[in-house]
Amino acid sequence: MTLGLLVLALIGALLAGDRWSDASLTPKLALDLEGGTQVILQPIAESGEEVTEETIQQAIDIIRQRIDASGVAEAEITSQGGSNIVVAIPGEPDPATLDLVRESAQMLFRPVIVQAAPTATPEEQRTPPSDAAAETPEPVDASDPAWLTDELLAEFEAYDCTAPENLAGGSDLVGDPDEPVVACDAAGTAKFVLGPVEVRGQDVASASSGLRTTQTGAVTNEWVTNISFNREGTEAFREVTTRLLSLEPPRNQFAMVLDGLVISAPSVNTVIADGNAEISGSFTRESAATLARQLNFGALPLTFEVQSEQQISATLGSEQLERGLLAGLIGLILVGVYSLFQYRALGLVTIGSLAVAAVLAYTVIALLSWTQGYRLSLSGVAGVIVAIGITADSFIVYFERIRDELRDGRTLAAAVEEGWRRARRTILISDAVNFLAAVVLYFLAVGGVRGFAFTLGLTTLIDLVVVLLFTHPVMVLLARTRFFAQGHPWSGLDPAALGARSRYVGRGRVVAPGQPADRRRGTGATEPEADLEPVRAGAPAGPADDEGGRRMTIAERRAAERRAQASTPQDETGAQADAGSERKDS
Repeated sequence: MTLGLLVLALIGALLAGDRWSDASLTPKLALDLEGGTQVILQPIAESGEEVTEETIQQAIDIIRQRIDASGVAEAEITSQGGSNIVVAIPGEPDPATLDLVRESAQMLFRPVIVQAAPTATPEEQRTPPSDAAAETPEPVDASDPAWLTDELLAEFEAYDCTAPENLAGGSDLVGDPDEPVVACDAAGTAKFVLGPVEVRGQDVASASSGLRTTQTGAVTNEWVTNISFNREGTEAFREVTTRLLSLEPPRNQFAMVLDGLVISAPSVNTVIADGNAEISGSFTRESAATLARQLNFGALPLTFEVQSEQQISATLGSEQLERGLLAGLIGLILVGVYSLFQYRALGLVTIGSLAVAAVLAYTVIALLSWTQGYRLSLSGVAGVIVAIGITADSFIVYFERIRDELRDGRTLAAAVEEGWRRARRTILISDAVNFLAAVVLYFLAVGGVRGFAFTLGLTTLIDLVVVLLFTHPVMVLLARTRFFAQGHPWSGLDPAALGARSRYVGRGRVVAPGQPADRRRGTGATEPEADLEPVRAGAPAGPADDEGGRRMTIAERRAAERRAQASTPQDETGAQADAGSERKDS
């Protein structure tokens, strides 16, 4: 029931998106299967300095951030010959996305006037700035609240820093350097009103990261970013820090804005007179190094010259996609044939479970293509094909546990429950290992390997959903049917074919394979002990055969011996009474 509602909800959402939005009933394809647009950019330093490999890498990071924030997935951004940047975008990107690729990035330093949550309500932010603006009608410096006009406050109130278009970066978000702007931090966790630009990126001489060193020369465990300004930057930064030191939060903060997004907004706690500043906070080694790299990029602003822009064909194309899908279909058929051969009618449960898993996987991937811009690559198709074996493995573990319980003489209903209890832990551990491997591979790999890891992790989660909400409930229902419960030879659960044996149920009683411990004649409970074949009194210890020639178990033999011994005194008393009667008569 739960799984049915889930499937209907997913399919309904996809159909609704196809009818009333821009969704498609088929997943979008990546570059290797569909082709796209390729743009080759040549970075040029405005100051004429040499463009280094580190600068190229930072430019790639900025372009990737822009494209990812615009909702385009599976784009390939690489360095060509250490001097050019190649951007390949799948499908037919819109002009706005291509503009994000071509635009230059700028590093600017602006003072913070107002800071709020990314979607703060107007009541949380409007009153204090309005009062401040009324008291100071004309701005006297870049931190003056008089910059907060009604128009700017209205823009700030309506600005949503959780919206992807406000996190993409680009010239549209940079604004006029001589005017205040509304901006988001790069993570989308806060929004700001920033004053006019006071220091530019080219005034940064260098930036580095490392462990903090105290005035006595001791090295601490705190990661910091160090920044040095040139002569012009030193003078400007001294004036700024002198003013900000006397202001209240958040106006004592100085925002570093890269590509229109705030990458850091530290507060000023001392006047920086020599142009060497230390930025501290909750940095890790990686985050401190990232900030230093961004600041260094700002020290060498780039412009991008478009060398070429052209449509590229699919590197693999529809033919390879058809072959990949054919391979998956062949694998699915082979798994189905093997299941029918090995488990007979029970194999239909495997086929049904795989069909449900396939519907879920297809629907989820199509929904991700619509809502998240996900594109399916050939490596992603390979991940789906590998998942067929992983999913089938879960069913095999479960079925074999059930058959083991049947071999021990349990009824099918009891075998299903006990088998599920034992198989569930194995399935969970196996899928957890597969999912962990997919997560590690996704974050450590690059390119097409990430597509494989994504679909592998996704289908592993789907496997859990199918086993928990479909396979096990179906087995519980089948255990109540006569065909499976009575162990029909074609059910795949025939106790005789599995070599099931009678089992001891206590008090000297044994029951036949597939019979409950409390079965009684005509009532569905236990048959009386008289129905168990007794062993003749005085019979030698050891294995014996019943009337059907079956070798009796130790429990069966001992139970029969006890019944035989219990009847012996009665027989002897009767014999003595008969003998006495004969003597009396004579």
